[in-house]
Amino acid sequence: MKKATASAKKPASQAKAMIDMVAVNKWYGDFQVLNNINLSIKSGEKVVICGPSGSGKSTLIRCINGLEEHQQGRIVVDKIELDQNVKNITAIRREVGMVFQQFNLFPHLTVLENCTLAPIWVRKQPRREVEQQAMALLERVRIPEQAHKYPGQLSGGQQQRVAIARALCMNPLVMLFDEPTSALDPEMVKEVLDVMISLANDGMTMVCVTHEMGFAKLVADRVIFMDRGEIVEENSPELFFSKPKSERTKLFLGQILKH
Repeated sequence: MKKATASAKKPASQAKAMIDMVAVNKWYGDFQVLNNINLSIKSGEKVVICGPSGSGKSTLIRCINGLEEHQQGRIVVDKIELDQNVKNITAIRREVGMVFQQFNLFPHLTVLENCTLAPIWVRKQPRREVEQQAMALLERVRIPEQAHKYPGQLSGGQQQRVAIARALCMNPLVMLFDEPTSALDPEMVKEVLDVMISLANDGMTMVCVTHEMGFAKLVADRVIFMDRGEIVEENSPELFFSKPKSERTKLFLGQILKH
């Protein structure tokens, strides 16, 4: 299945649903971390999820590719339901790229080896073909010269760009970002956000947990605010920032936009 380009992108109202979450609930013991989550994300849509620490943001996106198991409700990704069927979980993980806060690169593998491992072993693609694709993606994230270095030899911003290239090597339909800039020094944040903006402009379906409100204003089709495991408010960036409805949203924005 081909991903839409920015020029060919359908309006969100016409695009098909890529992710559907229906009445999703999750508990850690007696603590309910997700409470009746209903969320539909269209193909090509860019959604930013924000909220205070402990609001359930990261758990929500980790449920989308089965890194966290939900106890109630339905999650469907590209018409495949995420349930107890191992084949379904595997199929969804092939199509959903994930970029973590802490990079999660293999320290004993070079940058190029990190990028080619999954396509070779999971998708069974020829090594030469995968290496060519990986080099093209490293070029795209502006670090092709780092291909034969190890992660420990790179800056945090460079490692996170490798993590993005690695996820893209699987040709995912969806990219999930879990606070991708929160572990970076301030001067390294822009280089990672620039890569994410480029992906957004190409029409990639993206769900991003972040406190980077400038990124949300520039890229998002929709901004979602979560608190205490619930979706409190969602709207276009323009209305979300200029006319928030909930007092909890207003308090959050008042605190975060001061910084």
